[in-house]
Amino acid sequence: MALIKQIYKPIQLVGQVYARPYGVAAAPRVPVGNALVLELSHDEEVKKQPDMTRLGGGTYAQTRRINGVNLKMELADWNPVNFTRAVFGVAATVAGAAVVDEPVVAYKGGLIRLANPGPTLVTVKKAAVAVDPANYEVRAEGIFIPESSTIVDADALTVSYTHPEHVNIEALTSAAPELELSFGGLNEADSGKPVIVDVWRLGAGIAKTLALIQTDFGSLEIEGEVLVDPTKSGVGISRFYRAQMV
Repeated sequence: MALIKQIYKPIQLVGQVYARPYGVAAAPRVPVGNALVLELSHDEEVKKQPDMTRLGGGTYAQTRRINGVNLKMELADWNPVNFTRAVFGVAATVAGAAVVDEPVVAYKGGLIRLANPGPTLVTVKKAAVAVDPANYEVRAEGIFIPESSTIVDADALTVSYTHPEHVNIEALTSAAPELELSFGGLNEADSGKPVIVDVWRLGAGIAKTLALIQTDFGSLEIEGEVLVDPTKSGVGISRFYRAQMV
């Protein structure tokens, strides 16, 4: 069948990126959120043989081989799944609960870091006697002891509180993830026609930086290599990626 005959085809794509673990057919392709950048690049090796048969030189023969296909993503959404993958981590959901008498040691001018974030309904006790709340500040990250507090350095205290459901992400505790990506692109320069790209097997790299404080929106910049998918075979079938254009 002949290719669709078309000359006019400017391109400016927007769209949704979906991901799932590579090789897990039963897993859903889940949106990654707002992808600010999605880019494929090809690393090509060119070998040339010079023409030595005449004056002036030139190329007598050449070969071109692909060393690899690289992918770059910049993700705007630091959701737990994206963040966990970006730091080679392991994530666990912690249900909201009440904590009774968590033991801590207090120092003036310092933070008591509680085991769980976002404490509410806080009661601080010293030797089973409640401490006046004027002597401490409840913060999302724990309990802060001001210099004016009657609590003294190295006081052994207990803290009871409730905390919301949250996710603990332990960074650098797992191997680099391998993902299958699908990009549902829409061409804004051509009446929103779809351009769909499937990347069969991506070896994702770790986030280059984590900008925890900055004056602009944060993002996760991730680079990786598109690996050979051995499950793809046949004449004219790519083991790397496929594009579909309307």
